[in-house]
Amino acid sequence: MNKILILGIGNLLMGDEGVGVHVVRYLEKNFQWRGVDVVDGGTGGFHLLEFFQKYPIIIMIDATIDGQPPGTIQLLKPKFSSDYPPTLTAHDIGLKDLLDALYLLNHQPEIWLFTVSIARLDQHTIELSQGMTKTIPILAEKIDKLVKTLLED
Repeated sequence: MNKILILGIGNLLMGDEGVGVHVVRYLEKNFQWRGVDVVDGGTGGFHLLEFFQKYPIIIMIDATIDGQPPGTIQLLKPKFSSDYPPTLTAHDIGLKDLLDALYLLNHQPEIWLFTVSIARLDQHTIELSQGMTKTIPILAEKIDKLVKTLLED
């Protein structure tokens, strides 16, 4: 079993909201690490519980509508669902419920969360905005740096 899971969360049918999934696809094509798995987590929810129980370290990527300029990247280390930004996009209820379930099961992996600011939810487009497309390699480099640091520990 690998030590780290990189989990991209997002809905590909809603434009920039799918950035987490686009990032993991980019990572799969451009990076390889020993001890790391990369997974498209879709819109989150309880079907991801198995992953959260299996990996001691999880790096998640998700979009947020937080008023910051689109493409703003933040790295958080939340422990409880209440520590997550209230502005995570449409699927956050399932993800937060999942994290509460892990707490109740007394199984909490180390979670790192990269949020990417988006301007709005776009219905029925699989295309990222031009600005978001430019953000993906920048975020991928930040993830690579974090992975290398975590693998050294």
